[in-house]
Amino acid sequence: MKHYYNPFSRAVTTDWMLKELDVEHEQVSINLSEDSPELHALKTINPMGKLPVLVDGRNVVTEVAAICAYLCDKYPDNKLAPAITSSQRAKYYRYLFIAGNTIEPALTLAAANVEHPDSSTAGWGDRARVVVTIEAMTPHEGWALGDEFTAADVVFGGLLDSALTFGTLTPSPKVSAYISRIKQRPAYIETHKHFGESMP
Repeated sequence: MKHYYNPFSRAVTTDWMLKELDVEHEQVSINLSEDSPELHALKTINPMGKLPVLVDGRNVVTEVAAICAYLCDKYPDNKLAPAITSSQRAKYYRYLFIAGNTIEPALTLAAANVEHPDSSTAGWGDRARVVVTIEAMTPHEGWALGDEFTAADVVFGGLLDSALTFGTLTPSPKVSAYISRIKQRPAYIETHKHFGESMP
């Protein structure tokens, strides 16, 4: 299994997921600003030319939430996802997919001072509604699905952490406390150490 990665990309989240699962894999480091055989290989695998990408045999998986979901289903004994028959599965899916489909687009556009001319037609709505939704979905204590940490926290919590890091979200006390809990996890600490360094 190969994980195409750059520590200053969204692949830091899938790297965190791999570390939480303690899955053996090959890390393929990609410098997105330099032409290289590895970058050409990445663009062949993923025409978007973006990270992360996971290659597992003949299976190619892109997008943070998809990779995290794939890994958790491949390694169910790690219990980082609710069982397929669990009533928690619906809530789990919501946390996985709202991050990249709704929260990130809204915050990214708002940070660029871009406003959709009719936010009611945009899949991500608008920043104001996204902020209300973040507040509602952030747990007061524990984790997204309750007492057990899951991939929902890696994807949802990871995006909130990134939004705080890059200044696209001003956190409430509840969000700050949740992110603080996330940052105490050994796998998070190991995979996010580069964020103390200068951006390339």
